[in-house]
Amino acid sequence: MTQIKSRGTVNIATERCKGCELCIPVCKPEVLRMSTNRNKLGMRYPELLPGCTGCTACLLMCPDFCFEVYRYQEPILHEVDV
Repeated sequence: MTQIKSRGTVNIATERCKGCELCIPVCKPEVLRMSTNRNKLGMRYPELLPGCTGCTACLLMCPDFCFEVYRYQEPILHEVDV
């Protein structure tokens, strides 16, 4: 197990997502990946992994306004399998 520090988080409106994947490459900590699940539109949508910094890059890139970004006052540690 490894500990990863998160400085923020995002809520993703998965049902609004059209699966453009523009958010994936702009995520500098690389904590967004496309889900294998599909929404009601039949599109795959991003899912969040531990390690978000709350940088807002995904929010600014998303043409469908699917992201809400929150920053923690104190970082949170997550234990993940590597």
